Amino acid sequence: MNFSHAIVRPPAPNFADGITMADLGAPDVPRALAEHAAYCRALEQCGLTLTALPADAAHPDSTFVEDTAVITPHVAVLTRPGHQSRMGEAAAIEPALAARFALKQIEAPGTVDGGDICEAGTHVFIGLSERTNESGGRQLARYLEEAGHTTALVRFETGPGLLHLKSGLSWVGGRHLVIVDALAAHPAFTGWHLLRVPAGEEYAANCVRVNDRVLVPMGFPKTEALLRAHGYDPLPLDMSEFRKMDGGLSCLSLRF
Repeated sequence: MNFSHAIVRPPAPNFADGITMADLGAPDVPRALAEHAAYCRALEQCGLTLTALPADAAHPDSTFVEDTAVITPHVAVLTRPGHQSRMGEAAAIEPALAARFALKQIEAPGTVDGGDICEAGTHVFIGLSERTNESGGRQLARYLEEAGHTTALVRFETGPGLLHLKSGLSWVGGRHLVIVDALAAHPAFTGWHLLRVPAGEEYAANCVRVNDRVLVPMGFPKTEALLRAHGYDPLPLDMSEFRKMDGGLSCLSLRF
């Protein structure tokens, strides 16, 4: 969670053409751009230096850069996104990553979306979902374990509001996991201190610890209070337009 850099990419003009399971209407692209700019300022406020890539209209979902790679202090892996329309996004971001990292790569038939990967210190939870299959999950686990991490495969049922593992799970430090009730009983989380998101605020489970702050989506006061009660300093950000496209706070950057 101690980051100094992040890679970001703003929404393209055709952002509304991306894929979504949410039933919240089409995003307002100018408002999404304003929300993205505020997100970038928040990362800088937390001490990060940003690499801002240009918008990529060839891939309407490309603002969700987190899905294209998994980066830890010990290894960087280029993913193979699990939806056909997003397959080209990893190749599009590879030059920016290859300039900084010696990249490993997920190979077919494996698929991995970075949104299914939750790093918790040296332990990594790997969600097996409609976007991350077992072949991809096991390839990633091998790369991570070779680099000194421990891993756990977490199979769960995807659906509206739970597209990726990190749609309902975040690590905020120590043994604390912010989690939705739908995931809390999974044996992979036994022994962890679970901060259960209050009913009706499940979207806020996708929060991001960045150095001394925890970025949280705006409009979820019970979750903010829960974090404060455990000693965290939440920084709320408007995510209304990204939520319409199944996106969350973690999706919008690759942090390292």
